[in-house]
Amino acid sequence: MIKKGLGTNFFINFSLILSIFLLDRISKIYVISLDKKFLGSEIFSSKFLNIKLIWNEGIAFGLFSFDEKNLYNFLTLFIAIIIFIIFFMFIKSIGFKKYSLLFILGGALGNIFDRIFYKAVPDFIDFHINNFHWFIFNVADVFISLGVIFMILLEFIGNNEKKNYE
Repeated sequence: MIKKGLGTNFFINFSLILSIFLLDRISKIYVISLDKKFLGSEIFSSKFLNIKLIWNEGIAFGLFSFDEKNLYNFLTLFIAIIIFIIFFMFIKSIGFKKYSLLFILGGALGNIFDRIFYKAVPDFIDFHINNFHWFIFNVADVFISLGVIFMILLEFIGNNEKKNYE
């Protein structure tokens, strides 16, 4: 079942996941090293973008951050289970949906790696307009968000096509 689901495009699928993971890791390692070099000050600042390292102990965009280790470990385990579910969804999917799930999977693996080894996820991209700042995020979050957006668009397109056939 799993071998059949991975299909003949295994190398392409694995390469995409690995590329996303490595792009995320390299960017985080680079920003962490710059943060140490500049002693935690803002690494880059412009009119719409700041690069400043923060350590996120919650889930997406810092939601559910807390200091309780047992809850953190439970949340990490829960995220790992969701990653396995996404993996099996990827195996059963076809077409553009498969690549949307690959984006989510690659980003999720990048963030779960940090949760396990750093006990927090380094976030550093801060878009803002004047004093309105969006949530600070990282490269993995970009791919997860793109994958979710693509999945939502696919759902809308699929529902519209079903309505047209009825």
